Amino acid sequence: MNVQESTPPLQSEVVLPDVAATEAWAQRFAAGLKPGMLVLLKGELGAGKTTLVRAVLRALGVEGNIKSPTYPVLETYNVSSLYLYHFDFYRIKSHSELEDAGFRECFGGSGLCFVEWPEKAGEWLPAADVTLELRTTEGEGRKLTMTAGSLLGRQCLERISIA
Repeated sequence: MNVQESTPPLQSEVVLPDVAATEAWAQRFAAGLKPGMLVLLKGELGAGKTTLVRAVLRALGVEGNIKSPTYPVLETYNVSSLYLYHFDFYRIKSHSELEDAGFRECFGGSGLCFVEWPEKAGEWLPAADVTLELRTTEGEGRKLTMTAGSLLGRQCLERISIA
């Protein structure tokens, strides 16, 4: 369900100066995630999208190796009967590649989806609950802009701001 017109979208920014700050933020963010949510990650190459998803997956209880899905396009994790889908559409050239791969069934169900490079999918993706955009700053830090696109997303981001 998208945020209604009368409700202004929730958007905020935070600076993540290092890996420890990213992991602390991921812990708070993960606590507000719900099954069925779609989280989009935007940013240039090297902005820290995969690092951020890894930190969230760790906070959700994923153990072992968390690989980047750049080449396989999708990595799947199962934690306490919750399916976590981590997509990376960087190498996608057309919507038909996505359709042919059968990825659509991953969205809209009870799984939790993270998508890097969502702009490559265009209108193929459903509306996001949360969009996270990372930009590098001077030094090694990152600026993270968070935007809620649904009531679930808004509740998730509000939880972070009061934590």
